[in-house]
Amino acid sequence: MKTGLERFIEEPALRAPLKGRRVALLAHPASVTRDLTHSLDALAALPDVRLTAAFGPQHGLRGDKQDNMVESADFTDPRLGIPVFSLYGEVRRPTDAMMDTFDVLLVDLQDLGCRIYTFITTLRYVLEAAAASAKAVWVLDRPNPAGRPVEGLTLRPGWESFVGAGPLPMRHGMTMGELGHWFIDVLKLQVEYRVITMTGWQPGAAPGFGWPTDRTWVNPSPNAANLSMARAYAGTVMLEGTTLSEGRGTTRPLELFGAPGIDTRRLLADMRALAPEWLRGCVLRECWFEPTFHKHAGQLCAGVQIHVEDPAHYDHAAFQPWRLQALAFKALRLQQPGYPLWRDFPYEYERGKLAIDVINGSPLLREWVDDMDAPPAALDALARADEAAWEHGRAPYLLY
Repeated sequence: MKTGLERFIEEPALRAPLKGRRVALLAHPASVTRDLTHSLDALAALPDVRLTAAFGPQHGLRGDKQDNMVESADFTDPRLGIPVFSLYGEVRRPTDAMMDTFDVLLVDLQDLGCRIYTFITTLRYVLEAAAASAKAVWVLDRPNPAGRPVEGLTLRPGWESFVGAGPLPMRHGMTMGELGHWFIDVLKLQVEYRVITMTGWQPGAAPGFGWPTDRTWVNPSPNAANLSMARAYAGTVMLEGTTLSEGRGTTRPLELFGAPGIDTRRLLADMRALAPEWLRGCVLRECWFEPTFHKHAGQLCAGVQIHVEDPAHYDHAAFQPWRLQALAFKALRLQQPGYPLWRDFPYEYERGKLAIDVINGSPLLREWVDDMDAPPAALDALARADEAAWEHGRAPYLLY
């Protein structure tokens, strides 16, 4: 398999339209070639590419910022002498001054295939800015490590945010290049847009089902440590809107969940009794952990780890991380009706809304969890309708 970046470097014909044009790069630590050369260095080494600026998304070009709402500053690259602008600092949309530094923006971002992951929102924002300033955007496409499966409720109108770029389900099953085409159509943008496609990407093939397992994994954000996290993320990201730990402060963030004082054995038993079909395709293991920072730091947490790495137990088509995590919330609510589950704090600059609703793009999941009489079938019916509509709607944009 070759990424869009690798094809762009190896095939001069792909670069020919850039002659005489100033080029900028939007990238992060996972923007690397197969031999782990960063795209900024690889592009700077090309004699026919005139790099004049670079941009970093959330967590920064260097990926040094741990948590949400920890901003990065602009700086000057010490080797290349070009400005590096932060799109997660004083601004999240590029300013006119930033747009004036280039003619064509190359976007080389490794996504996780989840609506909540903010790199797709940044893609939307730069497309809108490019349309307004007559600039071009090219996506150097990369694999979606979560593959093609679709899961979750579609974001409802009025719930757009930095973690909700548009009416997508939680797990969208598209690449960044494909999403760019979709954004342009949905937002009715007039913009010069090009995708440098991958070759050899097989999202339905084992064992990676989206991620070529013969390639090195580089964290696209500090807590995206491996393929297991990427597979579970469409469910475990919802933990950020709860008082349960998502494993930040441990070595397996966003692959496990827990809190002090929870009976995880009973929790798993209740989950299996409520909706056993929502737990297929993985292994759930009781565990204990003590976060060194973040929620419940220094406290012993009873938890559950989601295991999706063993080919003998992992079933890509059957695994439903969003439903699994929703079911854990439901079981906990039934066990402890008064449990303070929902975390009330500003989430990705959204105030006056519960974080769990911002994450899900509506109050629907929370309302289902909190309704003691609502069965799993009620949430499943809502989600299945949204999932079917998305699979039909995304079809014209699929490139692979």
